[in-house]
Amino acid sequence: MIIFVLVVLGLILGSFVNALVWRVREQSRSITRRKKNIESSKDLSIVHGRSMCPNCHHTLAAKDLLPVLSWLELRGKCRYCQKAISWQYPLVEVLTSLLFVVSYIWWPLEFNAMGTINFIVWLIVLTGFMTLFVYDLKWLLLPNRIVYPLVVVSGVMALINILVFDGGLHMAGDVAISLLIASGIFYGLFQVSKGKWIGGGDVKLGLIIGFVIGVPLQAFLVLFTASLIGTMTVLPGLVSKKIKATSRIPFGPYLIVGTIIIKIFGASIVHWYRTRFLLY
Repeated sequence: MIIFVLVVLGLILGSFVNALVWRVREQSRSITRRKKNIESSKDLSIVHGRSMCPNCHHTLAAKDLLPVLSWLELRGKCRYCQKAISWQYPLVEVLTSLLFVVSYIWWPLEFNAMGTINFIVWLIVLTGFMTLFVYDLKWLLLPNRIVYPLVVVSGVMALINILVFDGGLHMAGDVAISLLIASGIFYGLFQVSKGKWIGGGDVKLGLIIGFVIGVPLQAFLVLFTASLIGTMTVLPGLVSKKIKATSRIPFGPYLIVGTIIIKIFGASIVHWYRTRFLLY
C-alpha cells in the first residue's frame, strides 16, 4: 500500500517538476512572455497559474494532466495544437516515481520518528533535485529560486536532527565537515578560477548536499561518484570529438545523481568497503 501511494505521489510530483521547470524558465524571460502574449505573471505563477501547453499556451483540462496516461492517450501530442510533447514529461514523472519507491525500499534509517521525518523531507528534497537536474541539463543553470528553498529545508532538517533527535556535537561536527567538503571545495575552485572551472550554482548545491548527507566520508563519496559518472559520460564525447575541451558541461546533474546514490546506498557502500578491504 505504501509503495502504491509513493508511486502515485511520485507521478504527481514528477508532473509538478515538469511544470515548475517550465514556469521558472519562463518567469526569467519577460521578453518571451510578451512575445507569446501571456497576459500576466499570474499565468506563470507556481501557486496561482493554470497548467498550459508550452507551445500554444492553451489552458489544459483535467483529462490532459494525468501523469504519463495523458501523454500516452494523446500519443505525445497536444490535444489543441497537435505539436509534439517532449519525452521529458513522462520520463521525469516515471523517474521521480521510481526514485520515491527506491528510496523507501532501501531507506538507510529505521522508520521511527526520526527516520520517518527524514524520509518525508528527503522526498521534498528529491523533488527539488529533479527540478534542478532537468533545468541544469537543459539550460546550464541552477536557479536560485529552487536552490535557496532547498538549502533552507535541508538545513532545518539537519538542525532538527542535531537538536531534537539528540545528534549532539558529534553530528554537528560531521555536518560542518560535510559542508566544507561538499561546498567548500567548490567555493575554492570557483574563487581560484573566477568561475571558469565551476559555477556558483554548484557551490550553493554543495550546501544542500552537505546538509542532506551529513557524514564527511559520504560527502566525499558524493564528489567521487559525481566525478566518476561525469568522466564516464563525457570522455566518449571527447574521444569522438562530439564534445570539445572548451565545451560547457553542467556538473549539477552529476552531483545530484551522486547525492541520490550515496544518500540511499552510502552506508552500505562504506560497510562493504571496510569489510572487504579493511577487514573490520
